[in-house]
Amino acid sequence: MAVSALRRLAASAPPSVFAAIGEGGRAQVEAVFAAGRVVPAKSPRHASILLVAGAIRDADAAALARVHDQLPHPRASVVCGDAPSHALPEPVRADTEAIEDAITATHRALVRGERASARDILADEPPAPWKGEGDHGQGGEGMMGGVPYGRPMAMTDDDVRDGLALDAYRATYGPFLPTMPPGLALDLTLQGDVIVAARVIAAPYAEPPAATPEAARRRIARLARLMGLAPQADRLLRGERPHASFVARTGMMKAIPEGLGATAPGDDVRARLRTWIAALEGGEKAIPPPAEGPKLVDLLIGLEWFEAMLVINSFHDATLREMTPADPPDGDHDAAHQHGGHGHAHHGHHQHEGHA
Repeated sequence: MAVSALRRLAASAPPSVFAAIGEGGRAQVEAVFAAGRVVPAKSPRHASILLVAGAIRDADAAALARVHDQLPHPRASVVCGDAPSHALPEPVRADTEAIEDAITATHRALVRGERASARDILADEPPAPWKGEGDHGQGGEGMMGGVPYGRPMAMTDDDVRDGLALDAYRATYGPFLPTMPPGLALDLTLQGDVIVAARVIAAPYAEPPAATPEAARRRIARLARLMGLAPQADRLLRGERPHASFVARTGMMKAIPEGLGATAPGDDVRARLRTWIAALEGGEKAIPPPAEGPKLVDLLIGLEWFEAMLVINSFHDATLREMTPADPPDGDHDAAHQHGGHGHAHHGHHQHEGHA
C-alpha cells in the first residue's frame, strides 16, 4: 500500500528531462522547458527522460549513447517528430505539437511500472584499458604524472594569469552540454575555473536563420539562464515579462564585465546584448548581419568558466559557426577518452603523456 502511494506521488511530479539537441531543435526544446510542465536537468544523471530534438550528426551518435547510459533507471527516450533516434532502445515518438504530453505520459508509465526501463546501449567496460598495464600489472604507468587505471592524473602547470600553479584539468565538453550551443564540442584545459588551453572538436549545429524579435528574445533568455535567472528567462520566453525593462530590472548588463569577449572596439558581450534588445524592440532591421571575427578559442584563453559561457552564447549562430572550424584530431584523446557527451570526458593534462 505504501509503495503504491509513493509511486502515485512520484508519477504526479514533473518529469526531469535532459535534452540532446540536434540541428534545428533548439527553439523547440526551449519552448518545452519554458512551458513549465517539465524540469530541465543539468546532467543526465538527474533525469528520467532523454529528450532528442533535431537531427543528431552520425559523428555524435556515440556521445548520444554515452548520455543515454548515464540516465539512472527507470529511464526512457522521447524523440521529437521524425528526428533520427540512432541506437536509442525503443524510443517514444512524440508529435511536435504534443511533446510535453508524450514526456509526461512516458514518465508516469515508467514510475508506475507499466513501461520497462531502457537498457544500456554501450558495453559495461572501462572507458580506458588498464587491467594488466604497467610493470607490475598495477593498471598504468606510475602515479604522479602517470596514467594509473587508464586515467591520466592532473599535474601542476604554469598559470596564465597570476603565476599560481594549479593542477591542469583537461576534458571534452559537448556536444550536448546545456550551457553551450548544441553540437559544439570543445577540448578545454582548466586550472581552477580558468581556461588555459582550448581546441574545437566540432562546430555547433546550424540553426535556421531567424532574424526576428523572437530569435532575439531567445538569445537574451539564454544569457539570463546562464546568469542564474532561469525563472525570469522562462517568463521572458512566455511573453509574461515586458522585454523593455527585463535587462534593467535583472541587472544583467551591469553583471557582465565590460570588454568581455571583445572582437573589435565596441563589439563585446554587452554590445551584442544591446543589439538583441534593440532587435526585440525594433524588429528585423535592428539585427546586423554576421561579421567576420577571430577564432572562438582565441577569445576563451584566460577566461573563467562563467565568462567563457557568456562569450560563447553571445554570438549570432552563423557567426559562431564561422569562428569554430574544427581543429585537427588529437590522437586517441577524442576517440578513447570521451566519457560523457554532455560534459567532462577526461581527467588530467600531460603533454609528455601523449594525450595532448
